[in-house]
Amino acid sequence: MALHSLFNSLHSTSTQSGQKVTYYSLPALEEAGVGPISKLPVSIRIVLEAVLRNFDGKRVSEKDIRTLANWNAKTPASEEIPFVVARIVLQDFTGVPLLVDLAAMRHAVAKLKKNPKLIEPLVPVDLVVDHSVQVDVAGVPTAMQQNLEFEFIRNRERYEFLKWGQQAFETFKVVPPGIGIVHQVNLEYLAKGVLSTTQEGETIYYPDTLVGTDSHTTMINGLGIVGWGVGGIEAEAGMLGQPVYFLTPEVVGVHMTGALREGVTATDLALHVTEMLRKAKVVGKFVEFYGPGAASLPLPDRATIANMAPEYGATMGYFPVDAESVNYLKSTGRTKEQVEAFETYFKAQKLFGIPTKADGIVYSSDIELNLADVQPSVAGPKRPQDRIALPELKAKFLNALDKPVTENGFGKKGAEGAHANVTLNGTHPAADVQINHGSVLIAAITSCTNTSNPSVMLAAGLLAKKAVERGLTVNRAVKTSLAPGSRVVTDYLATTGLQPYLDKLGFQIVGYGCTTCIGNSGPLNPIIDEAITKSDLVAASVLSGNRNFEARVHPSIKANFLMSPPLVVAFALAGKVDIDLVNEPLGTDKEGKPVYLKELWPTLQEIKTEMEGALKPEIFRKLYSNFAEQNPAWNNIPGSTGETYSWNEASTYIQEPPFFENFSLEPGHITEILDARPLGIFGDSVTTDHISPAGSFKKNSPAGVYLLEQGVKPEEFNSYGARRGNDRVMTRGTFANVRIKNLMVPGVEGGVTKFQPTGEQMSIYDASLLYQEKHVPLVIIAGQEYGTGSSRDWAAKGTKLLGVKAVIAQSFERIHRSNLVGMGVLPLCFADGVNAASLKLEGTETYSLRGLTDAIKPRQTVNLEIKRADGKIETVPLVLRIDTPIEVDYYQHGGILPYVLRQIIKKAA
Repeated sequence: MALHSLFNSLHSTSTQSGQKVTYYSLPALEEAGVGPISKLPVSIRIVLEAVLRNFDGKRVSEKDIRTLANWNAKTPASEEIPFVVARIVLQDFTGVPLLVDLAAMRHAVAKLKKNPKLIEPLVPVDLVVDHSVQVDVAGVPTAMQQNLEFEFIRNRERYEFLKWGQQAFETFKVVPPGIGIVHQVNLEYLAKGVLSTTQEGETIYYPDTLVGTDSHTTMINGLGIVGWGVGGIEAEAGMLGQPVYFLTPEVVGVHMTGALREGVTATDLALHVTEMLRKAKVVGKFVEFYGPGAASLPLPDRATIANMAPEYGATMGYFPVDAESVNYLKSTGRTKEQVEAFETYFKAQKLFGIPTKADGIVYSSDIELNLADVQPSVAGPKRPQDRIALPELKAKFLNALDKPVTENGFGKKGAEGAHANVTLNGTHPAADVQINHGSVLIAAITSCTNTSNPSVMLAAGLLAKKAVERGLTVNRAVKTSLAPGSRVVTDYLATTGLQPYLDKLGFQIVGYGCTTCIGNSGPLNPIIDEAITKSDLVAASVLSGNRNFEARVHPSIKANFLMSPPLVVAFALAGKVDIDLVNEPLGTDKEGKPVYLKELWPTLQEIKTEMEGALKPEIFRKLYSNFAEQNPAWNNIPGSTGETYSWNEASTYIQEPPFFENFSLEPGHITEILDARPLGIFGDSVTTDHISPAGSFKKNSPAGVYLLEQGVKPEEFNSYGARRGNDRVMTRGTFANVRIKNLMVPGVEGGVTKFQPTGEQMSIYDASLLYQEKHVPLVIIAGQEYGTGSSRDWAAKGTKLLGVKAVIAQSFERIHRSNLVGMGVLPLCFADGVNAASLKLEGTETYSLRGLTDAIKPRQTVNLEIKRADGKIETVPLVLRIDTPIEVDYYQHGGILPYVLRQIIKKAA
C-alpha cells in the first residue's frame, strides 16, 4: 500500500538512542480540525490510527476517518469501522480447523485451475499449541512428562498437519507444545507494543493490534494493546486481507480509585469487576479503565482483569499505556530498541499515561470503582459472573443445593445428607473416603488468567509452605494439579523454594497449557466417578480459571467455583466448599489444633519479598528462544510438504470440510425460509460449550459411535476440541453437551430432540439427517445471552452443517452472533419481553421467515410466521441481527469464507 499524508499526518521523531520513528500522527488530525482527538477514549484513538494509516480510498475512505474522529460518546454513529489488525494469534483447538479451512480454500482454488498461493496470510500469524494437554496424570513427580507423552501420541496427526501449515504459508508460525498458554505467551513474548514496516524506503511505526481465535485474547489489553477475540472464520478473513468490520462501539469508562486491602488478590478484583460490569450490561462495548486506582495496579493485575472481559461481556477491557507498561516490557526481556520505540511512539501520539478525570475524556457512561471495596471472593457454581463473598459460600452452596434446576439450583432438596463411601487404592496405602454434596474432587491451579500473575502464584506457594509446616495434608479424593501458562512460573517457584511445598500437597506441575480451565481435567479416579454418578452427588471443583459453565470442567462435577490460586490450595486442604473459611477451620495441625485460613494467608509484604528476586529479564529471554531445541518430541514429528494438502480419507482428525463443495464464482440469492422445523428450543445462557463441547465424549454419543465405526478405541477418542479438524466428528458433537436442556424434551438432559411431525425422540444429529433427507429447513429458538462463552467457530459451523437456517433468540453474545452470519446462518432477535415461553412454543410448530430478499437491510424487521399443530397462524416481528452492510454481503455469499474467496479470485483475474 502506498504511503500517504492525508491531513499532513505523516510525522517523524526519534528514540533516546537516535532511532528514527515515522508514524501517522493522531494529534495532527486535531490540528487539522478533523475532530476532538484528545478527548476520545484511548482505545478509540488506537483504532482510529489503524483507520488513518490504512487509508487507500477503497477499503478505507476519508469518511471512515472523519466519522471515527468525531465519535459521539452517547450515540455512536451506526457505521461499521474497517479495522485492519497488525497480527493474529491462534490456539490449536481453533487454529487447526482454521488451517483446515485455509487448506480447503487452496484446494478449491486449485480445482478452478488458479494458483493455490493466492490463499496466503497477509499479516503475521502465531499459533500456540496449548489446548491439547490433558491432566491424565496428576499428583506425582513425573506427571508433566507423562502427560506430554500422552499428548503427542493422541495428537500426532494434528501436529503433522501443523507442520505442513508451517512450511506451506510464509507468515504462519507455531509455538510448539510444552511452552505455555497463548495469552500468557502473547503477554510475555509475542507482543511487541509497537510494530514497524518499510514502505517506499520509510520505516513506519504503528501500534501492536490483533485479533485472536480465543475470547480471552483481551488479556493483552492489560499491556495497552488493542485486541479481542473473534471467531476462526473472521480471523481467516482478517489473515487474507479483509478488515475486521465492527459497529462504532460505546466505550464505558471505569474510574478506579483507592487501593486493594490486605488479603485481597487480583483475582478477587477481577471477579468483582466481572459481576459489576455484567450488571452494567457492557456486552459488545469497549471498557476502558482509568484513574489513580488503575494507574496503581501492577501490569499482571491489569492483565488478569482484561483477561476476564468475555466474562463481563465486553469486547475489550482496556488499560492505556504508561510507565508500568514500559517497565513490564523491560522486565520480561524485550530488547532495548523495542522498549524505546514503544515509549517514544506512545508519547509522540500523546497516548502515554493512564488518564485522570482532569484529562476530560468523554465516555459513553462512567462507573466508579473504589478498590478498597473489593473483598475475598469466589464465583460459581455455574457462571463466572455469579460472585460470592468468601464467608457466604457455605450458605450459598447449601441454598443452591435445595433450589430447583429451573432456578439455577441443583434440585436436591431433601437429599442433603446423601453421600458415598469409597476405598481408594493405588500407589499409596488404601484409604477410606466419604464423598458428600460439596466435596472438592478437583483442585486446579490453572489458566493464564491467574498463572500469568506472580503475586497470586507466589501467594499459593507461601500458603502451601505454611500448611505443610503445620502438618496439613490434602484428602486423597482430591485431584490436584498445577498447570502454569509459562515456564517462567516454574522458574520463579523453584528459585523461591516454594514448589516443593506445593508438590507435597499434590500440586505438581502437570503441563504447560490450559488443562482444567477448558475441560482438559482428565479422568477422575473411576471408583470416585462411579460413586458420585450412582449416588447423584453434587461434587465440586475449585480452579483458578475463567469459566465454570456446566459440564465444562468435568462431566461428572456439577458445582464449579473460580477463585485465586491460594484459595484453590485452601479449599483443597478443606476438602469441601460447604465451609465458611473466614470463621471455620480448614483443618487440624499435627498437634490436633484447628488451623484457620487467616493463619496461613501470606501478607502483602511476604509476597513482595519473594517477588523481588523472582523475575529476571534474562530468564524470559532464555525460555522464549530456540523452541525447537527445547522440544525434541516436536522435532520428531514429520510434516508433509507442498502448497496444497494431501487429504487422507482414513484420517479421523483431519478431513476436507464441505464448505466449498460445488463452489461457484457467483453468489446465490437471499430467499424466504419456509415451513422450517425447530431442531431445539433452549432457555437462557446457552453457551458455546453447550452448543459445541470441547471436552470428552462417550462411546454411545453420535460422535463416539462414528469413531467406533472408524475403528477408533474409546480410550483413543481424545476430545471434541482435538477433533475439530474433522467436520464428521464435530457435526455429530453439535448440541451434544450432556447438560444441555432442549425444552422440546422436558426433564431430559443431553443432545436429544423430538422429530416432527411424529414426535419420536432421538439425538439432535439423527433428527437433522432425517430433516435434511426430506429437505426440511431447521431453526433454533433460544433465550437470553445465546452463545455466551468461548469464541468457538464450530458452534456456528456445526449449526450450519446440521441444516439450521436461522437462530431466533432473545439476545446473542457478540462473537457467536458474528460467527453465525459468517457461516451463512441468519441470527434474529425477539422483541423485548417475547420468548418461547410467552409464545407457548412446544416444538410441534412450523416456522416461516417472510420478507427475506437480496434487498435486506441491517437490523430491519422480519416477520416470523408460526403455524401451530392445529393450523392456527400467528405472526411475530423479529429484529434481523445482520448488523452491518458487509454482513449482508457475507450472508448472501453463504458466509464470510466464500465471500473472501470470490474477492481474491476476482482480484487476481
